[in-house]
Amino acid sequence: MTATRALVTGATGYIGGRLAGALAADGQQVSALVRGSSDPSALPEGVTAIVMPESARDLAPIIADVRPEVVYHLATCFRGGHTTDDIEPLVTANVLFGTQLAEALSAAPPRVFVNTGTVWQRDEAGGYQPAALYAATKQAMEDILRFYAGSGALRVADVKLFDTYGPGDPRGKLLALLASASDSGAALLMSPGEQLIDLLHVDDVVAALRAAADAASEPWSSWSASSGDPRTLRDLVAVFEAATGRAVPVEWGARPYRPREMFTPWDAGDPVPGWRPRVPLAEGIAQIWGAA
Repeated sequence: MTATRALVTGATGYIGGRLAGALAADGQQVSALVRGSSDPSALPEGVTAIVMPESARDLAPIIADVRPEVVYHLATCFRGGHTTDDIEPLVTANVLFGTQLAEALSAAPPRVFVNTGTVWQRDEAGGYQPAALYAATKQAMEDILRFYAGSGALRVADVKLFDTYGPGDPRGKLLALLASASDSGAALLMSPGEQLIDLLHVDDVVAALRAAADAASEPWSSWSASSGDPRTLRDLVAVFEAATGRAVPVEWGARPYRPREMFTPWDAGDPVPGWRPRVPLAEGIAQIWGAA
């Protein structure tokens, strides 16, 4: 049965905001845990902002008041690489906060906890080998949630995400860089471009997370949200050019591959039950960056 009360973390972010807005538009009672420094006006219409308490002990009364049937945990700190100064925000956002939230939720089980992981947690063969400290913290959170699921406190649906894109995306990701280079004419310095990238439209991501919440009948479930159509970086540029009618000035091989570059995305397992991607890559690109 579809829930009627949801709590979303990371709702001031791109995917979290799109998810919270979609839930509210469908009539769900949606609350968003936000930092005190966040602008609540950035939340979608119909979403209630709840400012994070200073103490984790104060989360339990909030949970008791909101009474969420499903929690979508999208709050995260992403770093493709890291410095010493990044360690505290990575651990605080990706491990500590999620653990505090799970503990508060466990007081009145069972609730569904939809967690978002990343394919960066494993190597191409599926063995645990985080590609960045960010991925290691996501794995740590997954292990902690396995404890709460195993104790009967929560029903956890862990969804591994690949790369994402969509309209109004402020994150400055790959496709936005291609559009910017096309507009400016400035050469975009790239690696040789043979690595595969799996891009999923944000509307398909939102649908996958909602389907995971509906399908979470066991204490622990782990699924993936993949386009099923990974492309090499070179091919992605070609798809972008064909879909938009824009030429992109790229200098292939001007940059080396990243350390621990993943050339073939890990097959993150079974897709979310009852879900499949619906927005083809070329169509999604054309809708956002189509020729004027």
